[in-house]
Amino acid sequence: MTQNSAVVAQMRQLIQLLAQHNHAYYVMDQPTIEDSEYDQLFHQLKALEQQHSDLIQPDSPINKVGGKPLSKFENITHAVPMLSLGNVFNQEDLFAFARRIEERLPNQKIEYDVELKFDGLAISLWYENGVLVRGVTRGDGETGEDITQNVKTIRNLPKVLSSEKGAIPELLEVRGEVLMPKSGFEKLNAENEAKGEKTFANPRNAAAGSLRQLDPNIAASRPLAFYAYGIAQCVPHHGQTTMSASLDWLTQFGFAVGERHFVCESIQDVQKAYEQINEERPDLTVEIDGMVIKVNDLNQQQKLGFLSREPRWATAYKFPAVAALTTVENIDWQVGRTGTLTPVARLNPVAVGGVTVSNVTLHNIGEIHRLDVRVGDTVSVYRSGDVIPKVEKVWPEFRPVDTVEVHLPESCPVCSSPVVMPEGEALARCSGGLYCAAQRIEAIRHFVSRKAMDIEGLGDRWAESLLHLDLLKDVADIYHLHEHREKLLTIEKMGEKSVQNLIDSIENSKKTSFASFIFALGIRGVGETTARMLANTFQSLEALRAADLEALKKTPDVGDITAEWIIDFFQAPHNLEVVDRLIAAGIHWDAPVAPTRQPLNGESWVVTGTLSSMGRDEATQLLQTLGARVSGSVSSKTKCVVAGEKAGSKLEKAEKLGIPVLNEEQFIALMKEHGQIEG
Repeated sequence: MTQNSAVVAQMRQLIQLLAQHNHAYYVMDQPTIEDSEYDQLFHQLKALEQQHSDLIQPDSPINKVGGKPLSKFENITHAVPMLSLGNVFNQEDLFAFARRIEERLPNQKIEYDVELKFDGLAISLWYENGVLVRGVTRGDGETGEDITQNVKTIRNLPKVLSSEKGAIPELLEVRGEVLMPKSGFEKLNAENEAKGEKTFANPRNAAAGSLRQLDPNIAASRPLAFYAYGIAQCVPHHGQTTMSASLDWLTQFGFAVGERHFVCESIQDVQKAYEQINEERPDLTVEIDGMVIKVNDLNQQQKLGFLSREPRWATAYKFPAVAALTTVENIDWQVGRTGTLTPVARLNPVAVGGVTVSNVTLHNIGEIHRLDVRVGDTVSVYRSGDVIPKVEKVWPEFRPVDTVEVHLPESCPVCSSPVVMPEGEALARCSGGLYCAAQRIEAIRHFVSRKAMDIEGLGDRWAESLLHLDLLKDVADIYHLHEHREKLLTIEKMGEKSVQNLIDSIENSKKTSFASFIFALGIRGVGETTARMLANTFQSLEALRAADLEALKKTPDVGDITAEWIIDFFQAPHNLEVVDRLIAAGIHWDAPVAPTRQPLNGESWVVTGTLSSMGRDEATQLLQTLGARVSGSVSSKTKCVVAGEKAGSKLEKAEKLGIPVLNEEQFIALMKEHGQIEG
């Protein structure tokens, strides 16, 4: 073997490995290696290509980006038009579709190929002698845009066809859909939100927006996937006689197809498949908006032919689109516990998805500007299943002439403090802190909650009554309520016994833990787990108050943004005043124990199923005390899973990934071994 052929063989092996792991990660959502391992394979190939640039392979993922950003997309005329599909929306429409087919194919047995109707962007791919040479959008069906450079960035898409089962066609045109799987969409939005960048309304918008980037580097950074649904051209002919067989034929070349696929012998079976998929829809890895029903026999398809814009042999069976039109009567701004301002559209009440909707959150000022929604506008309100209703679209053609753009208010609608929106953040906040009445009531609710200071008897109704009596200006005033016994007795349904119970509960809450106290302060981004990590790291209130940004960032479970929020909290004089008053009132906790290395330090654990001897919260606390990070999902980075009864999908995923699993008895034994449970 020559040196060149050995280098090519090494490149081919790396390309095959990278393609295999890309498929597992992006299509199956079951990563088989760590990100760092993938990076090493990637950089090995990159190093080889830098040393042997004359041997670079055409399907190399290193060269997936086609060069400099484009100034525009070129228009390409489709050799075979990309027609749209007709729609049916119920069983009656479906059966009528079948009757029309039966009338044109009398006395013939008709099978139906049933596929997922992807909610993505339709594209056409051209392969010449097995090499991907062009990717084109559907466009208007006759002409689309050349997005070849961006298509080559899609990781699960074969760039060079190879198969051990048959010859490679001279020409193959594959039609399919580009999607962003749900997991990738959620991750992208979370990353964008953390960076204060634009988030996408749904996976389809994210996929379409990614493919139409003039800079292919942007498309390359997005978790896109391609799913084939048909063959437009094949020279020589592929030799398949049915739609379902042609899709199977495509898979031998590495094309992904839908994760659900049926061949139905009757239209009644099609209806059953539709109902089954509608139930399974939440569990699918991608968003769909219905099923595509096709006559399975390709010869019968040819006989049925086409209407002007759609085939007679296929239709889309849409899921119920739960949407309705109404008008925006007003847009109010609500202030949350942490001071976040949330715009809420007050609607002319409308029935959507079985409920009457009169209020819809608009999330933030960025969403208002994205939609360009205004008071008086006609809007589409969407609700599906248990999804919170949302404004999906504004109809500018119905807009009254006197509408005005909505702007962020300059002052808080509750306390008139200035409204701020730090650079890089998507959310605006009231700067009034603990002085803002809206934040004060929420701060009190949080402060007295069970996982915070655990003050029984100070529920929402009484807290609001105390605010109205001017007895609670901030949380520190809780510890002075005993000085106002007579006033407390004037509150409706608050008798002598109730007052005494409340005072006793407040007194008992003074003995707490440092972690609970930190959590009770309601610092943005500091949940129960983060509070525990801060308590373990800094050990005292003085040390936490004096901590700088770098020290906070080094704390487990504290990211850059949360660290800044903690700094902001302890730099605000009114916050320090309240904290000092709380300590002066007698709140205390045990002296810190000298920290020791925790046996499970930094390990990721998952608790799933039902434990008979304790709740999952208690199991989580035991693991966190030993230094573990407890996650809600299983991944290749998970160290161990604690599985109780009816553990379900998390247990199955752990077993597939070869992750150790402890049953309840084994978990208890481990806790006894580490002294967390008395043995």
